[in-house]
Amino acid sequence: MTLILAGLGNPGPKYEKNRHNVGFLAMDAIARLWATGPWRARFQGLACEGEVSTPDGPVKLLLLKPQTYYNETGRAVGEAARFFKLKPTDVIVFHDEIDLAPGRFRMKTGGGAAGNNGIRSVTAQVGADFRRARIGVGHPGDKDAVMHYVLGDLAKADRVWLEPMLEAIAEALPFAAAGDDERYQAEVMRLAPAPKADPRKQARDSD
Repeated sequence: MTLILAGLGNPGPKYEKNRHNVGFLAMDAIARLWATGPWRARFQGLACEGEVSTPDGPVKLLLLKPQTYYNETGRAVGEAARFFKLKPTDVIVFHDEIDLAPGRFRMKTGGGAAGNNGIRSVTAQVGADFRRARIGVGHPGDKDAVMHYVLGDLAKADRVWLEPMLEAIAEALPFAAAGDDERYQAEVMRLAPAPKADPRKQARDSD
């Protein structure tokens, strides 16, 4: 069995620290922990392969960082899914989620795009029933400010929750590979508890 793990983000150094790129950061964390093979140009993106052990046996991984820009992510994910002849539930998309507070992590299967054009693009290519690993980055408070916010760099205050979360996402991965998304979500939040208060507000208050 092969499981595709796709991170949403935009290619190039200009975007690498953006909130929109936490999906790419999750792929990098997983690649480091599970000692995957080298990143190679493949499926309109950068891809590497690895394997995790589960109670039901080993699961092969394809990690994918689409290089098609965020809003066209589905082109890369769809190409990879068709190559491996996978069902939508064999695809997990890791992405930033403005409707979750910073440091929150939620798994979800199927549903709408909720205004996320990257998710909309994946849905157009593989159907809606893929699995979503939603990494909370918080909301700017004004819908007109969302684009500027997600294309802005993560703040220093975000490191407090982001670095532990990325490590937890990688460490708990065998649960997701086994198909137990509820346990995966719980384990990530156990290993990297969300801050009790918004770290951005705490940073402002300390200025």
